[in-house]
Amino acid sequence: MPIVVRIDVELAKRKMSVGEFAEKVGLTPANVAVLKNGRAKAVRFSTLEAMCRVLGCQPGDLLEWVEDEG
Repeated sequence: MPIVVRIDVELAKRKMSVGEFAEKVGLTPANVAVLKNGRAKAVRFSTLEAMCRVLGCQPGDLLEWVEDEG
């Protein structure tokens, strides 16, 4: 998939657990895992906004476009 979610990188920088992040954002840990593992098909802007607010980052810090191989 050409869009890569970098939540794990931002969580590691802040030494924040998935559980703590999920609680602050208002998601379940399972939904955070879906995002982290690249299985999500969409992200609501309100969710992206909450993630950025909690992590103190920009959307581009969480999402990266990479060209498909092949």
